[in-house]
Amino acid sequence: MSDEAVRTMSAAGLATLLGGMSGSGQPLYRELADALRRRVGEGSLTVGVRLPAERALAEELRLSRVTVSAAYRELREAGWASARHGSGTYVSMPSGPLAWGSMVGAPVDGAIDLVNAAPAAAPELRDAYLEAVDELPRFLPQHGYHPGGLTTLRAAIADHYSRRGRPTTPDQILVTGGAGDATEVVLEALVQTGDRVLVEHPTYPGAVESVQAAGGRPVPVPIDATNPDAFVAEVDRAARQSAPTVAYLMPDFSNPSGARATADGRRRLAATLARHGVVTVVDEVAAELVLDDSGCHEPFGVPVPESVTVAIGSLSKTVWGGIRIGWVRAEAARTTQLAKIMARRQLSVSVLDQLAAVRLFARHDELVGRRRRELRGQRDALAAVVAERLPGWSFHLPSGGLSLWCRLPTGTGSSELVAAARARNLLLAPGPRFGTGHLFDDHQRLPFTRPVTELTAAVDVLATLVMSGGPPVSSATTLVV
Repeated sequence: MSDEAVRTMSAAGLATLLGGMSGSGQPLYRELADALRRRVGEGSLTVGVRLPAERALAEELRLSRVTVSAAYRELREAGWASARHGSGTYVSMPSGPLAWGSMVGAPVDGAIDLVNAAPAAAPELRDAYLEAVDELPRFLPQHGYHPGGLTTLRAAIADHYSRRGRPTTPDQILVTGGAGDATEVVLEALVQTGDRVLVEHPTYPGAVESVQAAGGRPVPVPIDATNPDAFVAEVDRAARQSAPTVAYLMPDFSNPSGARATADGRRRLAATLARHGVVTVVDEVAAELVLDDSGCHEPFGVPVPESVTVAIGSLSKTVWGGIRIGWVRAEAARTTQLAKIMARRQLSVSVLDQLAAVRLFARHDELVGRRRRELRGQRDALAAVVAERLPGWSFHLPSGGLSLWCRLPTGTGSSELVAAARARNLLLAPGPRFGTGHLFDDHQRLPFTRPVTELTAAVDVLATLVMSGGPPVSSATTLVV
């Protein structure tokens, strides 16, 4: 079967996907266009797929061809479809970045900041820096640049992977200025302009921004925390339809959904992506934040060749976001390639931070154990108070990670809720921030990375808004219905 045939959606298949017209009262062409936009936004209709011919779809939906033609035209004008002369109409995404820019801002005095799922510093951090300062003098006579990272830190990270079940040597590690820096370097190396990149949907906003910055086109693939292994089939379908070159995934406690691939599911997912020739960029920043008794799974990519998996990690969630230490783990040849890109961006990561990181890895089990206990207590407290004070809010309790992904009651929009909460010194990230289009205004992320007193106070603010009538229904829910 040709690639073109694989990438075509049949009229019958699309009709099944749409599920029939709802009779919303708006013109039929607009209802059809909205339904198609919604399927693209949620990831069930992927970018690059050729839509069925107007006549065939009209017959299947029992609509006039004029109605279908008008719907396709509206999609093209809004950037959700593109026409290729003599070939047909293809699913697209509106041009230009859809992300809203970084959520990270300076701390605001007197505000409860739940925008960022980032915990306070681990108590081990201070001593690690004091010890690093004592060692620093032996480096001061040198020029201070260590491209790729200090040998001792690369060895510590490699040993950490080996103990997790992924044998690794120091030459497979590249030290970066945090996971975000690692992501930018990797995507610059792997993504060419116009390449399609699979991303979970919802996903970490920085991932979408990094894909777009590299010239790639995000292809959203729906993920469900209650059935995480269903993601394997979704990825297989999206890969057949969109021919991606790269995938950016968080198999362990995905941000924001909290989804975690099972031991079997992660192996099948790695094999599926390898079979399609896709290089998987694996974000492992939350991989060790296991909050139940399931334990850590093997690192993603163990059963497939080294060349098709690139792992990214950092100390931001286990230790503190203020220590800008991240890394890339890949085959040695790729790490060498990445090091050249890294050197062009910055000659070296701070020597003092790297020396502190070596000491933190020596205390890894202690600090991760403390972080898990802390987050477990905060997760359980937040879940209890949300269930008590916010009727109609629902969530899947994650077995690890950093946040609850809450579905809001009908009639409540996250965008307006966030705006109303900000006026009461509660800072939150709106649900659509975690999508590639305009979806998820019916969801709200609530990180449990702050002390229980702050989490309780945050829910009190939200409960007050609900009791007072709440924010108006978000206009975002009507943009793509």
